[in-house]
Amino acid sequence: MQQMEVSDYINEQPRLGQKYCGGGVRTERRLCQLLLLSFGTLCIIQATLNVSLRLTLYSSKESTHLKCNETHFRGQNQLTQEVQDCERRWTDQHNRLLERFNALTGEKNLLENQKNELLNMLRRVGEERDRLQMKLREPSDCVSRPRCAPNWREINFKCYFLSTESKTWEDSRKYCQSEDADLVVINSEQEQRGLYRLDGDANLLFWIGLYDRAGTFEWVDGSALTKPFWQDGQPDRGGPNNREDCVEMHHFNPPLANWNDAPCGRKRRWLCEKSPYPFILFPKEEGIM
Repeated sequence: MQQMEVSDYINEQPRLGQKYCGGGVRTERRLCQLLLLSFGTLCIIQATLNVSLRLTLYSSKESTHLKCNETHFRGQNQLTQEVQDCERRWTDQHNRLLERFNALTGEKNLLENQKNELLNMLRRVGEERDRLQMKLREPSDCVSRPRCAPNWREINFKCYFLSTESKTWEDSRKYCQSEDADLVVINSEQEQRGLYRLDGDANLLFWIGLYDRAGTFEWVDGSALTKPFWQDGQPDRGGPNNREDCVEMHHFNPPLANWNDAPCGRKRRWLCEKSPYPFILFPKEEGIM
């Protein structure tokens, strides 16, 4: 009976102002255990968070380090590539300059060889000249032949033939051509004066190699007329009823004004012209002094 009472007393709610005892101690223990368990859990969670944070920071550092290494590696590769490109360009330029230098050296050597050949040739020509000069000073059994053919005369280093008969302008030219010459071509005042009054004949009249071709006077060698010596009022081309296409030289007029245009069919004396022969020494023949 007393035990039941005790039991009921135990389950009875504590009154205000009373301390826990008996069952109150167990409740306090549970609370203490719960607090310890919570605190331990918090410690574990904090430790886990610390470990996670450290791992995250480490992973971030590693990733950053890897990225830096990768960037640095790429920069080094790019720099290495640029250095290699620069070296390759420099090598190519060096090779081109070396090839150009070798080519110029070859050309220089070739020019030096040509210069030496020309100097040797000049030396040989000089020696030959000296030998010929010495040969000319020595007594010789050779005679010189005239530079112009027989019946031709040399005037100012040219050979001229003045005919004694008369022909038309065309036939006169054919004769000159048969002698490897042509009708005279007068290119200068010196030549005009040199031909004036050949043989002292004041009435000398002959054909020259000037004619009218398609309305323009030109020389038989195809050259244009640049230094004319016409008589006063000439050329008049013969007027409306005449045709005067060929030119004659009349020495009755002044030396620098004695050309006249005349019909080509008239017969006149003529003057041929050609270059002289080279000066040649021939062995003396018996009976030639």
